[in-house]
Amino acid sequence: MVGVTETIRLTGYAHGGGCACKIPPGELEAVVAGLVGSQAPAGPGELLVGLDDGDDAAVVSIANGTAVVATADFFTPVVDDPYDWGRIAAANALSDVYAMGGRPVVAVNLLAWPREVLPLTLAAEVLRGGLDVAREAGCHVAGGHSVDDPEPKYGMAVTGLADPDRLLRNDRGRPGLPLTLTKPLGIGVLNSRHKATGEPFPHAVAAMTTLNRDASEAALAAGAECATDVTGFGLLGHLHKLARASGVTAVVDAAAVPYLDGARQALADGFVSGGTRRNLDWVRPHLDPGRTSEDELLLLADAQTSGGLLVAGELPGHPVIGHLVPGAGVTLQVR
Repeated sequence: MVGVTETIRLTGYAHGGGCACKIPPGELEAVVAGLVGSQAPAGPGELLVGLDDGDDAAVVSIANGTAVVATADFFTPVVDDPYDWGRIAAANALSDVYAMGGRPVVAVNLLAWPREVLPLTLAAEVLRGGLDVAREAGCHVAGGHSVDDPEPKYGMAVTGLADPDRLLRNDRGRPGLPLTLTKPLGIGVLNSRHKATGEPFPHAVAAMTTLNRDASEAALAAGAECATDVTGFGLLGHLHKLARASGVTAVVDAAAVPYLDGARQALADGFVSGGTRRNLDWVRPHLDPGRTSEDELLLLADAQTSGGLLVAGELPGHPVIGHLVPGAGVTLQVR
């Protein structure tokens, strides 16, 4: 596969890369607004988490102290190597289950492929990468769905299990709680550099393929009740949703936020995605930036792919990047 991979740059077949290709958060909320709180036909169990607060996955309590966690996530190529793309997309999809405090049980593949343009041997490598990460997570992969599409896309629909009394939710933040981030930021600007130049960045691939399993287990062990993962809407976007759902204001200590090596240089060189700029525009009306520079705000809004967990609570070994305070007229303050 080395020869084929070296001659085909998958990111060149995508209009955007990874989670930066998401529909902008403001537009997405307008699309689903009519569905929030709608009276759907009653199903088995109790819907504990749905559309209302834009949490990471849906959760239904069934029986005997068990909850089912369901999610789906897919995106365009974020790297040129098909195996790594599969690994990243799978880790990203599994993350939504971990962000709710769940354990993934079974996943099905979601694949869109331009079969007359790109060889199916590359698609097989994408699927192999996804399978290997799911195996690392102890999650079954059982089939899936594929379509012929002009633009390649890959991801998974994942079902997991959780304790309904020990969920991590984005509406459980309380004043006084610290905010912990479990992976450094900067993936978005590095992805943009890779897409533009082909420059390899193994440290970013390593970050994106690291499961959030250990972070999720540590959050539950610490008694945390509030968390989200940091993906396409950036740290500020996901933190805005958490603070809004919890009725609090989040204060971010910009100097405490960790970044991957090369992220600041990539920003200085202009490798900022349109998704990142849209993220910042979306939160700006709800943001008190203090004296924070525009470049720093762009990094805080950087569209991540398979980022870490943002936990309202302190986790050993991970940096505290801010805290929650009573609602102060805005959802975000950066200091």
